[in-house]
Amino acid sequence: MDALLLMIVAFVGYIAMYRLYGRYIGRKIFELTTGTQVPAKTYEDGVDFVPTKKEVIFGHHYTSIAGTGPIVGPAVAIIWGWIPAMIWIFVGSVVMGAVHDFGALIISMRNQGKSISDYTAKYINARTKFLFFIIVFLELLIVIAIFGLVIAVIFNIFPASVFPVWMEIPIAIALGYLVYKKGQSITGLSIVAIILMYVTVVMGVYMPIKMSAIGAIPATGVWSLILLAYAFIASVLPVTTLLQPRDFINSHQLIVAMVLLIGGVFVAAFTGQLEIVAPGVQMNPAQAPAMWPFLFITIACGAISGFHSLVSSGTSSKQVSDESDALFVGYGSMLMEGALATLVVIAVAAGIGMGYKTDGQILTGSSAWTTHYASWAAAKGLGSKIDAFVTGSANMISTLGLPMEWAVAVMGVFVASFAGTTLDTATRIQRYVVTELFADLKMPWFENRFVATFLAVFTAALLAFASGADGKGALALWPLFGAVNQTLAALALIVITMYLKTKGGMRWMVAGIPAVFMLVMTLWATILNEIQFISSGKTLLMIINSIVILIVIAIAFEGLIRFFRIGEEPAARPSVV
Repeated sequence: MDALLLMIVAFVGYIAMYRLYGRYIGRKIFELTTGTQVPAKTYEDGVDFVPTKKEVIFGHHYTSIAGTGPIVGPAVAIIWGWIPAMIWIFVGSVVMGAVHDFGALIISMRNQGKSISDYTAKYINARTKFLFFIIVFLELLIVIAIFGLVIAVIFNIFPASVFPVWMEIPIAIALGYLVYKKGQSITGLSIVAIILMYVTVVMGVYMPIKMSAIGAIPATGVWSLILLAYAFIASVLPVTTLLQPRDFINSHQLIVAMVLLIGGVFVAAFTGQLEIVAPGVQMNPAQAPAMWPFLFITIACGAISGFHSLVSSGTSSKQVSDESDALFVGYGSMLMEGALATLVVIAVAAGIGMGYKTDGQILTGSSAWTTHYASWAAAKGLGSKIDAFVTGSANMISTLGLPMEWAVAVMGVFVASFAGTTLDTATRIQRYVVTELFADLKMPWFENRFVATFLAVFTAALLAFASGADGKGALALWPLFGAVNQTLAALALIVITMYLKTKGGMRWMVAGIPAVFMLVMTLWATILNEIQFISSGKTLLMIINSIVILIVIAIAFEGLIRFFRIGEEPAARPSVV
C-alpha cells in the first residue's frame, strides 16, 4: 500500500499547490490580465502565430516539454533511492520548474512572442543575448540530433510501436483539417481520433515492424535520416496542420496512459501485488556519481528543465490566446509532468518488482530491482531506463485485465509519441532562434522559414552522422546534455528574476531563490564533469564543457550587475503589457 499512498499524497499535493501557489503567482507576482493583446492575435499569420483554445495549447505544450525527459530521468535517479527522487520531483516542480516554465511563457507573451535568448538582451544586456544563444543552440542541436536515435532505439526495443506512431500522423492531419478547415467540433473528433489511435496500437501488436539496414547504413542511421526529414516537414507546416492536432491526440494518449497507470496502482496495491522494493535512500550506489549535485541534474524534466523555457518562449507563447490561459498552460503543464514523473518512480520502484525478465528467468520483489539497478552503468543506458519504466508500467496495467503484450505496446507507443513531439518542436524552436539571430545580423535571407529550418536540420544531421552511418554521432556530446539543460534552466530563472525586479518589491525572490539554487547545482556538476573529462582525456567534451562554464559565469556576473542597477535607472517596460 506504500506505493498507493505515495501516489495519492503527491497528486493531492500537486492540486493544492496549483490552486494556492500557482494562482498566487499568477495574480500577485505576474499580474495576469484578461483581454490584453497577445502575440497570437497581434501577429496572427496562420503558420506560427495562431490563437488557440487553452485545452489545445495545453496539449501541445505538455507533450512538447515531456518527451522522454520525465521518464528517463527519474528512472535512473531512483538508483539513489525513491525518497530523495520524490522529494526533488515534488518540490522542484512546484516551486522551481513550474515558476520557470510559466515565467518564460508570460515574459515572451509580453515581448512579441520572442524566444528567451532574444529578450535576454532587454532584461540583462545585449552581450548576454549572444552568450545565451550559444547555450540554446547547443542544447537544441543535441536534442534534434539525438532524438532521431532515441526514437530508433524505442522502435528497436518495441517494434509493435512503429506502426501506430507513424499512423498517428495521418490521423492528426485529418483531425486538423476537419477542425480548422471545416469548422467541426474538436471534442467529438478528438475522441474518434484517440479511438483510431488505439486501434492502430492493437494492430501494431500483431504486425511489429523491424527496420533493416539499407546498404551501408544500419537501422539506426536509416531511422535518423527518416526522422530528420520528418522534422523538417513538420516544422515548416502551419501549426494547425500537424503540430496542434498531433499534440492534442498525444495529450489524450497521456490521459489514457495515466488513467491506466493509476488504475493499475490501485488494483495492484489492493490485491497485494504492489510494494515499493527500491531502497528509500542509497547514498553510494555502485559506480554512480555523488547524489549531490547529480540528483538534480539527472531527474531534469521531472522537476525543472531548461528545454521547457525554449518551448514556453518558442511555440507556446505564439499560440496562447489570452494571458489568463498562461497559468494553466505554463504552470499546470509542469505539475502534470511532475505527476507523470511520480508514476514513473512508482513503476520503477514498485512495478518492476512484480516481474522482471532476465536471462530466461522472471525475478520478483527486491531481487528484480537490484538486478536491474546493480550499478550505475547497468541503469544509465537509454534502453535500460525505458525498459524499466515500460516493464514496471505494463506489470501494473496488466492487473486491469489487459494482455501483457498490449500493455507493453501501449506504453511503448506512449514513449515514442512523446519523443517524436519533442523532436519536431525542438526543430521548430531552433528555426525561431536562428531567425532571430540572423535578423539581428541583418541577414534577411536566413529569416525564411525553409532556409532556417534547413540550417537547423542540416547541422543536427552533421552531428548525428559525425561518427559514421549509424547516426550515433550526438552520443559524443550526450554526457554534456544534462548539465547544459539544467544550466539553461538556471539562466532562464536569472532572466525571469531580472524581469520581476523591474516590477518592484520583493516579488523577484519567487524566481531569484530557485535561480541561485540551480546555478550552484549546475556549476557544481559541470565543474565535476570537467574534472572527469580531463582525467579521462576526453578533449572535445572538456573544451565544450569549459566554454559552457565560462558562459554561465559570465551571464551570472552580468545578471548580478544588472540586478543592483535596476533600482537606479528607469525600469525596462515590456513591449506588450
